[in-house]
Amino acid sequence: MKLKTLLAFMLGAVAITGSAQGFKDAVEYYRADQPDEAEIIINRTINEAGTDKSMANFYLGQIAFHRQNYANAKSFFEKGITLNADNGYNYVGLGEVALQQGDKSAADDFFKQAAKLNKKDAVLLTEIARAFYNADAAKYAKDIQKYLKDARKADKDCPAIFILEADMLAPVNVGDAAGYYEMAMSAADGVKYPEAFVKYARTYFPVNPNYAIDGLKKLLELQPNSALAQRELAEKYYDNDQLTMAAEQYGKYIQNPNHFKRDEQRYVGLLYFGKKYDESNALAAKILSEDPDNFYMKRMRMLNYAALEQPEKAIEEGDKFFQTTGEFVPNDYTTYGDMYIALGQDSIGVLQYEKALTLAPEKASLYKDISQAYTAAKMYGKAAEAQQKFIDMDPEHTTNDVMILARRYQNAAATSAPDSPEHADFSQKAIKAIEEVYSKVPDNLQVLTTRSRIYLIANNNEMNDDIEQQLVKIVEILDADPENVTARKQDYIFALNLLGRYNLSKDREKAKAYYTKFLEINPENEQLRTFVENLK
Repeated sequence: MKLKTLLAFMLGAVAITGSAQGFKDAVEYYRADQPDEAEIIINRTINEAGTDKSMANFYLGQIAFHRQNYANAKSFFEKGITLNADNGYNYVGLGEVALQQGDKSAADDFFKQAAKLNKKDAVLLTEIARAFYNADAAKYAKDIQKYLKDARKADKDCPAIFILEADMLAPVNVGDAAGYYEMAMSAADGVKYPEAFVKYARTYFPVNPNYAIDGLKKLLELQPNSALAQRELAEKYYDNDQLTMAAEQYGKYIQNPNHFKRDEQRYVGLLYFGKKYDESNALAAKILSEDPDNFYMKRMRMLNYAALEQPEKAIEEGDKFFQTTGEFVPNDYTTYGDMYIALGQDSIGVLQYEKALTLAPEKASLYKDISQAYTAAKMYGKAAEAQQKFIDMDPEHTTNDVMILARRYQNAAATSAPDSPEHADFSQKAIKAIEEVYSKVPDNLQVLTTRSRIYLIANNNEMNDDIEQQLVKIVEILDADPENVTARKQDYIFALNLLGRYNLSKDREKAKAYYTKFLEINPENEQLRTFVENLK
């Protein structure tokens, strides 16, 4: 199973630990268009001393508004005003609700009141422009430009202005949008607007991932304790398939008290794919101690023990895993099956592979995998059928896949009753497969020896002139390289023994020559030596 596919299945419910930067992290997540994460941190930190409760209600109201829960949004904004009547941001929120309800006049009144309370606040004025943009960019184009103009009068270098302009450009002009984000990043107060770095990375990543990552690395240098900065850099490494870097960065990020539990789970997966199985297992066990029914971590416990080649423990964890409610994937069953096969319980292992196949009968590679499992269980007929199915389904199968097919049919023929219809059928299919391979690689020793064995089995282990010629060719190729005397000794023994035996009755001198060469290659065989001496 592909790495990212497996990691995607690991992502569970979002949860969060204690707060380091507290409310500040929540604001950063919200402004970086990650409202779910922001809401979790706000609710956790709302009663902390460093939290501005009026602003917290503004952000909760905005989150509710963008979920189209307008009644809740209005309630949050009104509560924010109750907590601090001098905070203009909640009036901006009420204005946005009024716009949604089609009451432009009421919205204007709320916006004017907000601007009056927060005079020369470029960020608030930009927030009003954003409200008009969110409502209808075309319809309220003049209002957007009016408030942006007022924001520039208040502070022409305010990063919030550049960020809104970039957000408006991002859907139509990535390059210009990135330019505005860069202006926000390089502004004097740019470090206070981490969303500029995050949005820059998000916008630029499809075009130039390295530029995007460099921007986030700069943000992390400026804000080393920011959970958002740490997490976004880890995510972009992951998205760019820099999995080693992603694992390292996730390792740092999950030390931040404002990290999310789902990211711990991803880190478990990255450790696993980085072959740090013990570390992955330990973190999975920690998560399970806090969340005993965590489906994804139970999966990882099984996978880690399988990778550590501890089949008994892998099966023990697999038993727990399969008793849990969740969405199983083929890799779950094939891993579980492999562990039974490793312990010699092939029939149980095969059953797991068959379960995997029921989940994804359209997946060609599963037939190749189950073919191997059937072979381990000595179910050679089914192994051949599964390999044939794989080849029929996958137009990009290789010559080696056909070679495996030939050997699967060879095994099936060798273990079927001689002169039976099954033996004949398997033999002919083996011959057809090996001839396809032979036509592409005629001088390959593995192909030649397999071809000879298949023809020998098809002929009920009786030699004939055609098989003799195949064996002669094998010896000629072996003789071309002196290293083969040791490197391919078994191929020599196979060919010379059959050639010597076949020629005993029809050409004794040739038989002597083959057996003499056989003895030179296998001098420790005293029984063979006696036999050759008697021939002489």
